[in-house]
Parts: sequence; structure tokens; C-alpha cells
Amino acid sequence: MPNTFSSLNVHCIFATKERTPVLNPELRERLWPFLGGIAKQNGIKPRCVGGVADHVHLLLSMPTTLPVAKAIQLIKCGSSAWIHESFQQLCNFSWQEGYGAFSVSISQLPETIAYIQNQEEHHRIRTFREEYLAILKRHELDFEEKYALD
Repeated sequence: MPNTFSSLNVHCIFATKERTPVLNPELRERLWPFLGGIAKQNGIKPRCVGGVADHVHLLLSMPTTLPVAKAIQLIKCGSSAWIHESFQQLCNFSWQEGYGAFSVSISQLPETIAYIQNQEEHHRIRTFREEYLAILKRHELDFEEKYALD
């Protein structure tokens, strides 16, 4: 639609199943561009992709025609299949069932990009669990801690 405009930036976070640290540096070097490619194929602008051995962060500019849940499903399913094909030793690989998705205002894009790009350094200080719970609390979300990280 030529006269429809939106600025829908979403910071998405999801982990490997049981937060198993299988995303080694070699895999991540290939996985981040692959995740961005899946996004682009589906009309999503990938602004930044990063993470560490047990989880992924994506900053996505969403089109008005695609729900966030569908975008995450496409990205997780497509990347899981690619990992199985490309890394034979990870034939049992899977992502966690859930995900986090948080709106990001245009003024916060640079800060969010820097945060995603510095995940290695960030996680020397803070665990994924600590990070994720802090994000949920900052966004004032109601959650049961035992389910927040499944």
C-alpha cells in the first residue's frame, strides 16, 4: 500500500533449547547473516543481529503486513533447518519454544544496536537469565519466573 507508513522496531530475543551453549563463534559468523537473510526474504528489515553461545538478539523493523509471532516462527524454523543441514553434529539442535519481543522507539535504535553488538562483553558480567529477567521487568511485563526462560 503506497500510502501506509509505519515505524515498528522490535528487539527479539530467543535462546537455544535449554540454553545449551552450542552457537560457537564459527556457527555464529554464518548464522547471523542467515537470520538477516530470512528476515529480508519476508519483508523485514534486519537492523542488527547478534548474541552469544546460548541466545540470539535481533533488532527488526517490521512491515505492517506481518505479525511478530509469524516473523519469529519463520526465522526460527528456517534457521533451525539450515543448522541441521549445515552442521551435521547439531542434528538435534532446536530453539527454545518461546521468545521475547520488545518495542524500540526510533530514538533508542543506536543504543539497542550497540547493546546487541556488544553481547560478548555484556555477558562477561551478566548471565542470560539475569539479562532476560531485567528486560522483562524494565518493560513492566507480568510473568512467572519459572516460565520466563523456557
